[in-house]
Amino acid sequence: MEIVLLGSTGSIGTQTLDVCRMHNIRVKALSANSSIDILEKQAREFCPEYIAVSDEKYYGEIKSLLSDTSIKILCGEEAVCELAQLKCDRVVNAVVGFAGLLPTLAALKAKNSVALANKETLVAGGELVMKTLKENDTSLLLIDSEHSAIFQCLMGAGDNKLSKIILTASGGPFFGKSRDELKNVTKAQALSHPNWKMGAKITIDSATMMNKGLELIEAVRYFDVSPEQVEIVIHRQSIVHSAVEFEDGAIIAQLGTADMRIPIQLALTYPKRLPCPAKKLSLAEVGTLTFEKPDEEVFNCLKAAKKAIKMGGNAPCIINCANEAAVSLFLNDKIGFLDIGSAVEDALSNVKFIKDPSLEEILETKRAAENYVYSKFKQGDI
Repeated sequence: MEIVLLGSTGSIGTQTLDVCRMHNIRVKALSANSSIDILEKQAREFCPEYIAVSDEKYYGEIKSLLSDTSIKILCGEEAVCELAQLKCDRVVNAVVGFAGLLPTLAALKAKNSVALANKETLVAGGELVMKTLKENDTSLLLIDSEHSAIFQCLMGAGDNKLSKIILTASGGPFFGKSRDELKNVTKAQALSHPNWKMGAKITIDSATMMNKGLELIEAVRYFDVSPEQVEIVIHRQSIVHSAVEFEDGAIIAQLGTADMRIPIQLALTYPKRLPCPAKKLSLAEVGTLTFEKPDEEVFNCLKAAKKAIKMGGNAPCIINCANEAAVSLFLNDKIGFLDIGSAVEDALSNVKFIKDPSLEEILETKRAAENYVYSKFKQGDI
């Protein structure tokens, strides 16, 4: 098997390479935005034919570091799309944020099978992505643990229809807190997830519960269900990764340890299940599983996401891109934690709504949502 891995130096990318090591999966190409030291080590170990750095300022450095190799080195966002179109068995898209949309579309148009860890792709451009998928008669497998769980629950279901998706959420580091208690939380506190080791952006999204809002939108798009058919429950143990209720009331759930290598590997080896480097689950050791309702008044990002998917059009793109801008400001100590949610809600009310957006209009929506947030907090584009 041969893959192209986009976003190789991040959390999902490095864990994907763990799976590649275990199963001798050939890596044809790697891409990264920065983290040149990690990218060089990966290149020397996996010997890809191509490397792309999306941030052009790192091109000279990586080219110099790998000058003793035959690897072809490209740069810029267009180069990442070029890698996505290379002939391979699967393109793994682990690029963070909205930047993952165009490479996903490029891969599907090249009729490549895609393993997608970039939820913003289906949030910001879901209708375009699903249309492109159908037009090119290829496959799209989701790496998110929750969506992989739903997919696994549906394996072997045949024509039996689901009545509800039960999407589990860890609740992040601030579950049970009031808005008053969240006013002065620090970046370090927000980045301290109780169960998962993830990149900074997705960890902050988990703390605000925007991550679960994005996953709700992703589930609606991918599994072709209504927003009302998706129930979100807080499951602090992160053992049940999601579940499906069928028309007869039976619920099928997928359980496992909190290790992303399980869904990553399945997305690479499907329909086969192979030995995995992740620790096996012991239910006796876990002991207790609990489930509770989320508080949408405290975690208003989740409320905004529900509103956006019901609106449709470019509304999910608005909240996604407003959130990306606000999280960036928070991580750079420019705004407070609760400002993220207010930015998302206000952007949804103030950025122009488009019912049936083209790709160009989605890209313009991104710029408009970002500009709205930067203007709201009187910050330049960082």
